[in-house]
Amino acid sequence: MNQPTQAGPGRRRLAVHCRRIAEDPSFGMAVFVVILLNAGLMGAETYSGLADAHRQVLQLAENGCLTLFTLEMLLRLGAYADRPKAFFRDPWNIFDLLIVASAFLPFLRENTTVLRLLRLARVLRTARFLPHLRILLLAVGRSLPGTASFLFVGALVLYVYAMVGWVCFAQSDPGHYGSIGRAMLTLFLLTTLDGLTDAVRAGLEISRFSIVYYASYALLASFVLVNVLIGVVLNSLDEAREMEEAEARARERAANDMDPADEVRERIVAARLALDDLEASLSLIPATAKALPDREQERQLESAR
Repeated sequence: MNQPTQAGPGRRRLAVHCRRIAEDPSFGMAVFVVILLNAGLMGAETYSGLADAHRQVLQLAENGCLTLFTLEMLLRLGAYADRPKAFFRDPWNIFDLLIVASAFLPFLRENTTVLRLLRLARVLRTARFLPHLRILLLAVGRSLPGTASFLFVGALVLYVYAMVGWVCFAQSDPGHYGSIGRAMLTLFLLTTLDGLTDAVRAGLEISRFSIVYYASYALLASFVLVNVLIGVVLNSLDEAREMEEAEARARERAANDMDPADEVRERIVAARLALDDLEASLSLIPATAKALPDREQERQLESAR
């Protein structure tokens, strides 16, 4: 069986250098600040007067942010120079690469609307640097199947009550219950309990039994169904937190279970880098400082004689 091709010394040295920078907390904080700055620039462009007066400055700032994002992506790619396939195993790396690379595609740059949406997608990159926000986004994604079931049940309840409202109140209150569409819209707005008092008063003028209709709807739609939705989201949040912790443990195990040969190579590369830095620092020492130990030895020899 053929052994996998090992990365050359140059690629390993490049990966160590880039990984040292990319994994530095200050580097992540700097990228996070640039993302927030880019979001602020997008907000400033919504003010027509400010955008017209400082269009050139805003354009330069946008190009500066894009340049920094490109440099960041090159550093992250360089950190995986010794193992390129590992870069694409992380979904966040693929997301970042697509967002940054899309800014250089000609047919996308010419479309102003699409370009603005792509710039807006950069704001979502803050989830990479905020673990709790990443967990929330994962929880939202995992709650979509449960949310779809909730929407189906909610639509069914809304339709049944709208039909009952149309039968009972269509003649007396056609503005709110004149058709199934108006009745569903009225009840949907009552789900937030806003205007429920006025609706109950108007219903009592028609029939005393309308209180049963509105009370049961408020209890079922505003309390039971909403709490079910909250339960679905909280359950997805717990699952997302467990998934994030499992991935962190998997990454830790992968780091601890590294191939001994790769670990030795990384240590050798790190030692070579340290020796190069030491040699560079020694070359900066003045010649007079190097001659001091020799003079001291000569004085000791003379005193011994």
